[in-house]
Amino acid sequence: MTIQILKSKIHRVRITQAELHYVGSITIDEALMQAANLIEGEKVQVVNVNNGERLETYVIKGERNSGMICLNGPAARKAAVGDIVIIISYASIDFEEGKAFKPTLIFPTPDNKLN
Repeated sequence: MTIQILKSKIHRVRITQAELHYVGSITIDEALMQAANLIEGEKVQVVNVNNGERLETYVIKGERNSGMICLNGPAARKAAVGDIVIIISYASIDFEEGKAFKPTLIFPTPDNKLN
């Protein structure tokens, strides 16, 4: 049996941009992506702490060390610049392997930088 398990989480980053007229996705600072073990094109869930909105999209690599977290396309309507979000990815894994699996969790600073 396989299960869905937490793979990666960027906990509490601030939305820096929202670009409505863009192909849908979320642009994430490359340094944050790397630290969280995320790759470009990976499916993520975005949870908005400010308004409770939840959405699924895919990752686009943003400029390294820029702190950029940008919701693009229709997702831009789900958050305002300054909102705090949690970005989560999941993986399918064998049930028994899942018992020992350790996800990658990062907790950036209030300006979306690594500690």
